[in-house]
Amino acid sequence: MSEIAALILGFAGGLAGGLLGVGGGILFVPALAIFLDETQVEAEATSLLAIVPVALVAVWRQLGYDNVRVRDGLLIGALSPVGVVIGVVAANEVSQRALELIFAGLALVIATQLVLRAVRAPERP
Repeated sequence: MSEIAALILGFAGGLAGGLLGVGGGILFVPALAIFLDETQVEAEATSLLAIVPVALVAVWRQLGYDNVRVRDGLLIGALSPVGVVIGVVAANEVSQRALELIFAGLALVIATQLVLRAVRAPERP
């Protein structure tokens, strides 16, 4: 059953990522923790692997629409490995409960920012 659930989560995450441009982690981490009963660290680590093909396909498709700022993406990506190493070390030193609360807090901050941005933005034709 977990393989079927993982396939469904992968498809749904890819669909939402392509449609909404959201990072895989914001979808995959809670889904893996809730539906596949993974620990927070396992869900985060699995999500990091799962977003690689999603991101590659999304970039490939968005390049065709001229929506990718390649220079900015490369600049951001250049320091990402350093952040990942530091984050992985920290995640393995922090309690499961603390990671869950930090992730939930981050999700709330992101949701709040998106709502405020949508409310403030003028409607486009």
